[in-house]
Amino acid sequence: MDEDKAARMQAQLAAMRETYALQLPEKIRQIEETWTGLQNEWNDETFQTLHRMVHSLTGSGATFGFTMLSEAARTLEILIKGLLAEGKTPLSPAHRGELGVYLKALRDASHNADLKKSAKDAAAPGAPHCDANNRLIFLVDDDVHLAENLGLQISYFGYTVRAFPTLGEAFRTIIQTPPSVLLLDIDFPEDSLGGFNLLEQINREIGYILPTIFISVHGELEYRLKAVRAGGSAYFNKPLDAAVLIDKLEEVTSCEREEPCRILIVDDSRSLADYYASILQGAGMETQIVNEPLKVMGPLLEFMPDLILMDVYMPECSGLELAKVIRQQERFVSIPIVFLSAETDMEKQLDAMSLGGDDFLTKPIRPEHLVSSVTTRVRRSRVLRSFMVRDSLTGLLNHTTIKAQLDVQLARVKRVGGKLSFAMLDIDHFKSVNDTYGHPTGDRVIRSLSRLLQQRLRTSDVVGRYGGEEFAVIFNDTDGATAVHLLDEIRRDFGHIRHQHEKGEFSVTISAGVADFPGIDDPAMLNEAADKALYEAKHGGRNRVVLSQA
Repeated sequence: MDEDKAARMQAQLAAMRETYALQLPEKIRQIEETWTGLQNEWNDETFQTLHRMVHSLTGSGATFGFTMLSEAARTLEILIKGLLAEGKTPLSPAHRGELGVYLKALRDASHNADLKKSAKDAAAPGAPHCDANNRLIFLVDDDVHLAENLGLQISYFGYTVRAFPTLGEAFRTIIQTPPSVLLLDIDFPEDSLGGFNLLEQINREIGYILPTIFISVHGELEYRLKAVRAGGSAYFNKPLDAAVLIDKLEEVTSCEREEPCRILIVDDSRSLADYYASILQGAGMETQIVNEPLKVMGPLLEFMPDLILMDVYMPECSGLELAKVIRQQERFVSIPIVFLSAETDMEKQLDAMSLGGDDFLTKPIRPEHLVSSVTTRVRRSRVLRSFMVRDSLTGLLNHTTIKAQLDVQLARVKRVGGKLSFAMLDIDHFKSVNDTYGHPTGDRVIRSLSRLLQQRLRTSDVVGRYGGEEFAVIFNDTDGATAVHLLDEIRRDFGHIRHQHEKGEFSVTISAGVADFPGIDDPAMLNEAADKALYEAKHGGRNRVVLSQA
């Protein structure tokens, strides 16, 4: 999308958001007026009207970016919907009181200062763009010992942590240099709600909502509700499990953006194909057009589409025939095929689906329907593909995929020249962890190591979960000695991470074996050599990294 078009869309969004913000007080007034009328004279139909009004606010608030308003409305909507479903009308005094509390929360959310900003203000230059290199964490807690220990734990995962024991010092520093994420206690000697008040002051001063994770000894709902209203991204009770906290930090600081959908359009009508391409490109997708169906194989191989949008009736080769040809090739079995046709006969549409189609859209199709259908199919396909190549617990490549990647990367380095190392890692005495603390805790330990590997290794390195508590790493352009040095640093840091359990804190260690190319030039032999080196590390006392001498 060109800059002018993007600017026009942003201006339209800003104008719509400002209009919505101006209308918001009247919407809240109507809701409260309806509730007041019900208080004076109960009417089931009016109560259903109240539900529809709140439901509308839930969706519209989220659409225009008023997240806190939408969440407050959704909570109220769920309460009203439950009362209607259970037939608990007219409401009892207790239910009236409960509903009144949530109505007040909705009103408070509508009065939040952030809601009064225009979209232009919300996207002002003060709000930073996502920066994957910004891993600065500010920790504000008057417990110096806790802050020191937690900061050390977080730093092992590649974050820079600065601790502040007082609210005033934290405020002055944050205004000058906002962190990537703020870890914030609630209760301070000078103010029992100091954390909430500090965040409100910070957000007002910097002009946007700073990503904040609250940490507190208070677990009551009222504190969690205050945290949501203050704009908190998460809420953790003390004592903190560093592994769980790291998962949330990764989620909050993630800069990953969904790759544009790649759509291959196969239609003998150039004008129609251009029209569909224009619609999809306007929605941020990448497209390629094939007007001659018999020439589809080249673009299929080179463009590697996420979805094929295909006409049914074409000369030389129908869409149904072409779908059968494509489906006969294993590499294309999972690519969604969506047929486009003016055909309205249901039996023929079902025949098209039985021959390899995933959806059937009838021409003419509304642009928003086309975009929605394509987007839904691509996302579902990507999720399914991810399940095929990713480990569900860690998100790393699974056993089959990491072994396939070793074949690919070794073939590449043989072709272009260079070095490559392959490492096998294993968590020491992991069975004892599961037996002592339970499998859920063992899973957290595995996730903790996977996070550490992802953070400390380069994007060019390939990391996978080999199985159970075993991991594998492909170090591209790296000799064995360097790989050993890198893994030894990770080994030391992982051994210092404290894992939480009701039975007490504990730590675990890892062992690793490394083999490299050009010393070994066969994938299977490289794998075997790394595995033998790992075995040597295990039987040499564990908690060490061994380089294969094969």
